[in-house]
Amino acid sequence: MKRERMVKIVATLGPSSNDYDTIRALHEAGADVFRLNMSHGTHDEIRERHRIIRQIEKDLDSPIAILADLQGPKLRVGAFANGEEELEEGARFRLDLEEAEGDASRVTLPHPEIFAALEPGSTLLVNDGKIRLKVDKCGPDFAECTVLTGGTISNRKGVNVPDVVLPVAALSPKDRTDLEFACALGVDWLALSFVQRPEDVAEARELAQGRAAILSKIEKPAAVKTFDAILAASDGIMVARGDLGVELPVQNVPPIQKQLVRKCRAAAKPVIVATQMLESMIESPMPTRAEVSDVAAAIYEGTDAVMLSAESAAGQYPVEAVTTMDNVAREVQNDPTFTQVLESSRHAERNTVADGIVAAAREIAETTDIVAICCFSQSGMTALLTSRERPRVPIVALSPLIGTARRLALSWGTTCVVCGEVNRFKMAVVSAARAVLKLEMGTAEDHIVVTAGVPFNVTGTTNILRVAPCDERLIYSSDPE
Repeated sequence: MKRERMVKIVATLGPSSNDYDTIRALHEAGADVFRLNMSHGTHDEIRERHRIIRQIEKDLDSPIAILADLQGPKLRVGAFANGEEELEEGARFRLDLEEAEGDASRVTLPHPEIFAALEPGSTLLVNDGKIRLKVDKCGPDFAECTVLTGGTISNRKGVNVPDVVLPVAALSPKDRTDLEFACALGVDWLALSFVQRPEDVAEARELAQGRAAILSKIEKPAAVKTFDAILAASDGIMVARGDLGVELPVQNVPPIQKQLVRKCRAAAKPVIVATQMLESMIESPMPTRAEVSDVAAAIYEGTDAVMLSAESAAGQYPVEAVTTMDNVAREVQNDPTFTQVLESSRHAERNTVADGIVAAAREIAETTDIVAICCFSQSGMTALLTSRERPRVPIVALSPLIGTARRLALSWGTTCVVCGEVNRFKMAVVSAARAVLKLEMGTAEDHIVVTAGVPFNVTGTTNILRVAPCDERLIYSSDPE
């Protein structure tokens, strides 16, 4: 499906977007990737959503990426005898492994791994950071704390430990089960929660065995510190600003977001900016001006995709939320400043023939009357490198592999087309011209740039570029091959 914008939209499915008509409406409104949140819904419910997406893909002849988001380990306090307690600033409060119900002075924290990592002076955050505790004294089964920020603490509220690396695996037993289920189902991307180190990514990759690409969610300060290694181990990144904003001072999040987006782009790996982008549209048909500015800022930064969570999964206006995001993206893209910002931030290293080919394709497209850059690829790497260039014209990513086409649906500027296998470059050019005409990106009088690797069907051999007419007859007459 041809889009009138370069940035991609990820929409989370849930109770508000559970049926064929709604999911199709979301895709037609602008959703390029659908997120299946493994924290919510049964396997049967998720299987049905997956089936519907694939049916829509078939009906519209439009490759759609499916992202399964693993829950990750959940760290929570236990229950209170009264259901909740009020903690006063300056009060003492104890966390321990005792199974007794909590009161105003203590509560169970059934995670010995947290106690093993704590040190005096560490900070504990409860209930999305609304309550802040400072550890004064700790041992293998307790932590004596001072309440820095008071508030209501209630049953099974989440706990964050921002300033230590926890000896906790990124994949819980539930995650392992969900990962195998999602891979067997045929999802395209796996989002890995609670990543702290590159070894977490390696573990997920070993379990996935190539059946899905691995996308790491950056939501821990430890992940920010080791980001370069995590990026190298991952196929893509999600800047998950929710937990990141809990565990770090909120003013730190915007510059971190900008830094991570630029690093992902330099590495030619797709990046999603997520969390609270149009939060008010859960209950309102109109977003706030600040939310619109937030979405626009991420697009100006050059992110590959922006994401809707509860807005499309549980909100009252899921289609309107996608439409709003689409409208903002198109308006930003029409601003001359958008191109200036992207081009001024183009600092990719060029070390290979493929780097040179895609850079030349972009230069040619921007200095002549080229309507599209067409990339043939088995693995998708040529399209990813082209996307990194952020060209002013659309990228048509052609692959004989439906899995490659689906994964590329997450990448900036790409329109994905599944084509038959080709073994001659001339036939690749013909296929590209036909795709551009079918997508109505150009006419027979227009020209395209085509990149590919010879020999064909070999990963990592991008080594050829041609400027060609969209008129199939001219292609044949100019090439006797």
